[in-house]
Amino acid sequence: MNMEINPSEYKILIVDDVLSNVLLLKVLLTNENFTIATANNGQQALEQVDKESPDLILLDVMMPDMSGFEVAQRLKENPNTAEIPIIFLTALNSTTDIVQGFQVGANDFISKPFNKEELIIRVSHQVSLVAAKRLILSKTEELERTIAARDKLYSVIAHDLRSPMGSIKMVLNMLILNLPIEKIGHEMYDLLTQANQTTEDVFALLDNLLKWTKSQIGKMNVVFQDVNLVEVVDSVIEIFKMVASVKKVAIRVETPKQMFVYADIDMLKTVIRNLLSNALKFSHEGSEIILRIEQTDDKVVVSVQDYGCGISEEGQQKLLHADTHFSTYGTNNEEGSGLGLLLCQDFVLKNNGKLWFTSQEGEGTTFSFSLPLKK
Repeated sequence: MNMEINPSEYKILIVDDVLSNVLLLKVLLTNENFTIATANNGQQALEQVDKESPDLILLDVMMPDMSGFEVAQRLKENPNTAEIPIIFLTALNSTTDIVQGFQVGANDFISKPFNKEELIIRVSHQVSLVAAKRLILSKTEELERTIAARDKLYSVIAHDLRSPMGSIKMVLNMLILNLPIEKIGHEMYDLLTQANQTTEDVFALLDNLLKWTKSQIGKMNVVFQDVNLVEVVDSVIEIFKMVASVKKVAIRVETPKQMFVYADIDMLKTVIRNLLSNALKFSHEGSEIILRIEQTDDKVVVSVQDYGCGISEEGQQKLLHADTHFSTYGTNNEEGSGLGLLLCQDFVLKNNGKLWFTSQEGEGTTFSFSLPLKK
C-alpha cells in the first residue's frame, strides 16, 4: 500500500505477563517510533484499552488470570473496541490454538520466541490496514458532506430561479401573442421568439434539475393512481404546439381513445415533456414527430419518433449513463444538458417500466418507454 504512515500516530498496546517480553517488545517497537502502552494481565489489558484507545493490540495467549482468547472475546463483544486489530503472541504453534484464535477475531499470530523482522513486518502490515481504513472513512465522510452540499445547492438554484423564470416566460408569451409581425417587423419578432424559446428551455431545465435532485436524495414520493395516458399526452402536446409551429415541425399523435395505466401522473408528464422536447430539438424544419401509444400484452408502450439528425454509434453508447452526462446540439444549435434523459429513465423505472431507444444517424431517433397496464 503506497501510503505514507507516521508510526508515532499509532498506539500499540503490549499485553504479556512476563515482564521481560513486555520490555523487549517495547524496545523493538519504540525504535520504530510507535507509541506504546503496556499491560501485565488480562484485566489490566481491558482497562488499558478503555483508557488508551490503542490502534493495535499485541496479546499474549497464555496468561494466569484470563487467557488472551478471553480478553479478545470481551473486546469483540464491545462495539467500541470490536474493531481494534489483535495480533496474538503465542508459544503454541498448534493448529487448534490458531483456529481458536481466528475464531475469537485474531488478525494475525506471532510465535515466541519472536524474530524481530517478522514482528515489525506483521505489526506494520496491521497498522497500514488501520491507516487505510481511517483514510477511507474520512474520504467517505468528506464525500457525504460534499454530496449533501451539492444537493442543497441544486435545490436552492432550481427552486429560487423558477419563480423569476416563470414570470419572464409569461411576459414573453404575452408579448408574442400581442405583438404581431406586421407591428414589430421580422427581426424583432424572431428575437422575441428566440428569447421565448430560451426561457422555455431554461424553465424546463430548472424543473428537471429540481426533480432530479429530489429524486436522488429520496425526497420524491411516487404517487400511483389510475391515469388516462391519452389525456396526459394531449395536455403535454398542447404546450409544445407553439414551439413546434415556430420550428415548422408537425406533431402527429397515434393513440387509442383512452388507455389507463397505474402510475404517477407528474412523473409521466415530465418524461413525455422531455422526450418531445428532445425530438423537437433534433428535428429538421418541415419534418414531423410521431407520438404513439400501443398496447402489447400487459404493457403499454409510448414512443416518440423523430426524423431528425439521429445519434452517432459512439453517442448511443454513452446515452442513459449517469456518469457520462452525454449531450449534443440540436438542429438550430439548441444545447442540451443530458439531464432530461437521465430523469426520464429514473422516473420510468420508479413507475415499474423501462426506457429504450433506437437511432440511425442522419435518419432519426425513436425513444420508447413501457408501463404496466392498469390491472
